[in-house]
Amino acid sequence: MMDNLLFKTHDLSQILDEKEIATADAYCEHYKAFLSAAKTERETVSQAIERAEAQGFSIYDSDKALKPGDKIYYNNRGKALILAVIGTEPISSGISIVAAHTDSPRLDIKVNPLYENHNLAYFDTHYYGGIKKYQWTALPLALHGVVVSKDGVTHHINIGEDPTDPIFCITDLLPHLAEEQMKRTGAVVVKGEDLDVLVGSRSLKGATGDELTKLNILKILNEKYGITESDFVSAELEIVPAFPARDIGFDRSLVGAYGQDDRVCTYTALTAILSINQPSFTALTILTDKEEVGSTGNTGAQSSFIRDFIEDITENLHGNIRRVLSNTFCLSADVIATYDPIYPEVTDYRNTAVLNRGVVLSKYRGLRGKVETNDTSAEFMAMVRSIFDEGNVNWQIGEGGKVDAGGGKTIAKFIAANLNVETLDVGVPILSMHAPLEVVSKLDVYMAHRAYSAFFERA
Repeated sequence: MMDNLLFKTHDLSQILDEKEIATADAYCEHYKAFLSAAKTERETVSQAIERAEAQGFSIYDSDKALKPGDKIYYNNRGKALILAVIGTEPISSGISIVAAHTDSPRLDIKVNPLYENHNLAYFDTHYYGGIKKYQWTALPLALHGVVVSKDGVTHHINIGEDPTDPIFCITDLLPHLAEEQMKRTGAVVVKGEDLDVLVGSRSLKGATGDELTKLNILKILNEKYGITESDFVSAELEIVPAFPARDIGFDRSLVGAYGQDDRVCTYTALTAILSINQPSFTALTILTDKEEVGSTGNTGAQSSFIRDFIEDITENLHGNIRRVLSNTFCLSADVIATYDPIYPEVTDYRNTAVLNRGVVLSKYRGLRGKVETNDTSAEFMAMVRSIFDEGNVNWQIGEGGKVDAGGGKTIAKFIAANLNVETLDVGVPILSMHAPLEVVSKLDVYMAHRAYSAFFERA
């Protein structure tokens, strides 16, 4: 009886039956396929729309009256997405939102990227988001993105994923010659301006003049895609790791892949809304861009596109926008650092997430002194606990590290402050966050799907 007084979490591999573990493993096979196909924000949105349309979602038409059960989506510039299922309750009763982000740390190709140095051709890059720069050297890399020529034609680029494709890389010094390099601090072992991607070495045969290797690369790109060097000015090209999502461990209990921050929450939030038909409260899955650089721009969480969409469907359903927002609840779906036994000194174990213990409720994130955090109300914390317990969702608590060790930010603060919406961070624990290969537990991934589904299905 006294055990009821204690707060305990449980190892999911011990308490879930074999049938449910098998269901989680099968769910993650589809998740791995999604990760392998969606390595950029554009690809993530495209994959999400493809799956949504297969489940009966259609583009929102503001001239068409909405009714309970309608499934609609709004595509914001190919990099952010809102999916909605209209509920049976009046819209002014509020909305259930699960919001994740589509972008991940990476290397962006500069506006004028291609150059030649001693007969080797390179792409010059600018890293995006928080990375350890040295992790991106001597690694197989792929090129993803779009190039839009001045006549408006969009050329889709995806090189390095197919086994027959070439890959790219950033070279590094051999240990024998790296004595001075190894004396640098970790932040500058490899400098940002040294993250140049090797893209070729053969000069254009029969040509004369300078930069013949660069000219040969441009010839190849022009023959395959019809682009010229000036077209890089109107391009969005990203360098990402060139390997698919894979199982990790003898027991295949973990998923290792690039971009799981935050596509693990993107995918689970997506499958949750695809699995509901007619919720009590209108349900929204919101996928935003630019979280890794401050949620800026017209596709980030600070953009008005979120409020604009909610206001539009509110008017369609004859509601009051202020009343809708004040009655709305949101789960900010983002990953959180989990306890790593190799580096225990940076976390407070009693307040840190652990793999295989379920989704993580984070009352606050932020930096030292809770700077830039959303600090969730006790009332909403209690509400979410109740929903999850009633839905047999296994959950735990977690913070971003020790008080003065650092921390992290999510889109929660923008949803809460800009929309006047009760918001709580609920996400998947992750190892090696922001590395080219991140690690999550399959059971935690599946539990996130169940958590977001339970939230959408609240009465």
